[in-house]
Amino acid sequence: MKVTSTILIGLGLLAVASAASIDPTCMLKDIIKTDERVRVHGYPAESHFVTTPDGYVLNLFRIPYSHKLQNQNSYRPAILLQHGLFSNSDCWLSGGPDNALAYLLADAGFDVWMGNARGNIYSRQNSIISINSPKFWHFDWHEIGSIDIPSMIDYIIEQTGQPKIHYAGHSQGTTVYFVMMSERKEYNDKIKSAHMLAPCAFFEHGTSFVFKVFQPLVGSPGGIWNQVLADMELMPQNRLMNRAADTACGVDPALKFLCKNGWLLFAGDGYQNTNLTAMQELIETHPGGSSSNQGIHYIQLSDHNAGRFCQMDYGTKKNMELYGQSTPPDYNLENIIAPTYLYSSNNDGLCGPKDVDTLVSKAKYLAGDYRVPDQTFNHLDFIVAKNMREMVNDPVMRNIFKHEETLY
Repeated sequence: MKVTSTILIGLGLLAVASAASIDPTCMLKDIIKTDERVRVHGYPAESHFVTTPDGYVLNLFRIPYSHKLQNQNSYRPAILLQHGLFSNSDCWLSGGPDNALAYLLADAGFDVWMGNARGNIYSRQNSIISINSPKFWHFDWHEIGSIDIPSMIDYIIEQTGQPKIHYAGHSQGTTVYFVMMSERKEYNDKIKSAHMLAPCAFFEHGTSFVFKVFQPLVGSPGGIWNQVLADMELMPQNRLMNRAADTACGVDPALKFLCKNGWLLFAGDGYQNTNLTAMQELIETHPGGSSSNQGIHYIQLSDHNAGRFCQMDYGTKKNMELYGQSTPPDYNLENIIAPTYLYSSNNDGLCGPKDVDTLVSKAKYLAGDYRVPDQTFNHLDFIVAKNMREMVNDPVMRNIFKHEETLY
């Protein structure tokens, strides 16, 4: 009965996630885009497009300099900020100029770039495949890490003329960095420093209810639900989801208990750190859309492949065809030699302290392992907490400056 109920809950969530999806041709007509949000606060903003080798058109947004510094003719080191699962570039702005990492970096003299992974609301085009084809959604965060992030980095280097850039990611934005460095270790030479907020690679000890709900569905490879739920859009941006999130997490919400217990956010127990203004701004463009394969891959790492950080598991037969071995290959975290810093929290229901400990033991050349001192800090607090500048962004800035002495 318990397994049946979790399957029903999971299917219900998927139904809600897919309902009322906005047509891709008008996806951006009803929202305020990242560059427009930046200009509201007086900062200059640009929109750039990068086409990957497999045809995905990725939208990058840029804050080239700070209007407060008027430093457009000065040296401005570039940094790429990469969002998490179901998110987009707006996550780096929701805290406002006094708290959000993108604005803080711009005001510190950086050239700030914000990426968008394939499939989210800003990157829904492919020069080869129609978005209406299941083939469009046949990817997971492996492709984002091995193709999208390198494509973004190369574009930024080309545009700025700088041989190396800084990188910061939240949640999935850390996973894809680990994938890139494991699979394409030459990119170590293109990173000055990297900053992993809520680092996610291992999920053996995850406490979020999302693991319990979806493990019976897709936790083991080769099952019927893996086939049914693969290669489709998951959590698209739509009015129904926006309204549900606002009802649960807005100012004095009617369904506050959902947000309070992390049921909607999957982030970990706690609501006390949330900046409600930042949350409401985030909800306007979240969830941002993703492939169902991204979620399936994460669930596998919490169940069938718990304790491993490895590629997608398709079952023995297909694994042999794809990988030449019966099990999916592990990502080699020892390939990470660029200065890489971790920033994690005790109350993270997805990527908690025990799994961060495993990550630290596997990635042997880390530059730093920072644990947020606020014990109530959860997974989403890294981008919406009212104290995120003190708890996270100021430490991130201090570590970045270790590699940018010319800005002192």
